[in-house]
Amino acid sequence: MAGRIEDYALIGDMQTAALVCRDGTVDWLCLPRFDSHAIFAGLLGTEEHGFWRLGPAHAADAEPPTAARRTYRGDSLILESEWDTPRGTVRVTDFMPPRDGAPQLIRIVEGVSGRVPMRSALRMRFSYGRVVPWVHKHEGRTVAVAGPDSVWFDTTAETYGKSLTTYADFTVAPGDRIAFTISWEPSHKEPPALPEPEQSLEATENFWREWVEHCTYHGPYREAVIRSLITLKALTYAPTGGIVAAPTTSLPEDIGGVRNWDYRYTWLRDAAITLSSLLRTGYREEARAWREWLLRAVAGDPENLQIMYGIAGERELGEAELDWLPGYENSAPVRVGNGAAHQLQLDVYGEVTEALHLAHMTGLARNDYASLLQLKLIRYLEDHWDEPDEGIWEVRGPRRHFVHSKVMAWVAVDRTIKLIESGDADGPLERWRELRDDIHRDVCEKGYDKERNTFTQSYGSRELDASLLLIPQMGFLPPDDKRVIGTIEAIQRELSTPDGFILRYPTVGEHEGVDGLPGDEGAFLACSFWMADDLAMIGRVDEARKLFEKLLSLRNDLGLLAEEWDPRRKRQVGNFPQAFSHVPLIDTALRLTASGAYGG
Repeated sequence: MAGRIEDYALIGDMQTAALVCRDGTVDWLCLPRFDSHAIFAGLLGTEEHGFWRLGPAHAADAEPPTAARRTYRGDSLILESEWDTPRGTVRVTDFMPPRDGAPQLIRIVEGVSGRVPMRSALRMRFSYGRVVPWVHKHEGRTVAVAGPDSVWFDTTAETYGKSLTTYADFTVAPGDRIAFTISWEPSHKEPPALPEPEQSLEATENFWREWVEHCTYHGPYREAVIRSLITLKALTYAPTGGIVAAPTTSLPEDIGGVRNWDYRYTWLRDAAITLSSLLRTGYREEARAWREWLLRAVAGDPENLQIMYGIAGERELGEAELDWLPGYENSAPVRVGNGAAHQLQLDVYGEVTEALHLAHMTGLARNDYASLLQLKLIRYLEDHWDEPDEGIWEVRGPRRHFVHSKVMAWVAVDRTIKLIESGDADGPLERWRELRDDIHRDVCEKGYDKERNTFTQSYGSRELDASLLLIPQMGFLPPDDKRVIGTIEAIQRELSTPDGFILRYPTVGEHEGVDGLPGDEGAFLACSFWMADDLAMIGRVDEARKLFEKLLSLRNDLGLLAEEWDPRRKRQVGNFPQAFSHVPLIDTALRLTASGAYGG
């Protein structure tokens, strides 16, 4: 059985990522890309679906021991786990070097004290645990082959095969260092070069040290901000600049339920807000690469803008179910692909335009096609902003006139007007000023409940939605507007958990499941950070700081967050780690630092 979601650590090479559990088991790894088939899919099934455990030897009928301590080495993505055993202490260092050739996962065992018996158990299963590869020796190296894939296993330890698993049993004493590496290569090509684990470790440490030095944030929450930035960098696909929402699929929002989605793609919304956070903390190169990815993905067809694309800009992300996998804690179905790719979500136009606007305002080198794209997006919105859509939360129920979608349409028009006013683009200024006023008036008349002094989820609805918290942050209305304050307070009353965290919306309400899905979900962490932001904006800074620091306490021991927090089970749920949780963490830290609202 897989560990709790918060028991996992992330390692990666900016092209794919692995999850390592506290007991030293790699339960998830897709090769060679984030969205490739998994060779270790135990996270969504059992050990039969692939895993790699490396840790102190234990009795066959006993649970594998968990590490007594684990941490990332400095500001890096190099994981160090230590076990204290009756016979001594041992350390395992796990990392994936930034790619220069074949993708590699390297694990180095180091004796700290005493003499500790160790075991490596490697069970590779291709195609999400469905295919047993042919494992054999080739010139002294172990290789697993199935179809187009080959994975090469290199170590100086003696290995043997048993029960379709490759084992190594060995003992380490102080000063001993034994390395294990797997490398992926297309099966029709020559073997990958022999790994050089120690040189790769040094190069990986240098890469992260140099990257972190570019961070311009030096406030009181630097540790949390740096860890979140490293996580966002790890979720960036280096060859194209695309940013995945998470490196996993089908980790449930409702344990045992059906709310299980594939997040290994680039949502324009998530990537746009990620870009904003990177720009505000000094990472212009990542912002430039994302803008180039966006222009390639959208190409000359902004009228058919998708809400998400593949990491190289692919448009077809057909959704399928893997019925041979039982799912994380029996949360079925396990899905790959995402059928929401072709939904209409009008808010995306606003997020993309806001990101392009911020890039422009922070001095990112001008790109004429980016400005042209922005103008094309507004011309589309002119004809479609008043249509119902599926909204920010990708509801699979009927389309509605979601207030947040209209607000973000207003943002798109407003930022484009500012681009024209700056002299960097040409467009029908007066016509679009009228359009901006029309959208604003429409939202305030149809999306606002005067009796309760709050904006609502959609026109004609009484339900609330945490996305309304973005109204002041986007400049749609000033923070001191009574309608903004009323909305914040209504969301606190109606969408708060007993712990004070924020739900996205009522999953069951007057429409019997507005999102068209059975079951419930946890508190959405991004929404809780938005609440902290809003509280700071309306002057309730002490309350904002307390909520923010409470949210920081939900991070696992390595500073990582999933998508949601289950207030009943007191645990993280949803895909992990989640960009849409780490981005608002950074944003709220920046706002609280600027306001002086922090402890100490």
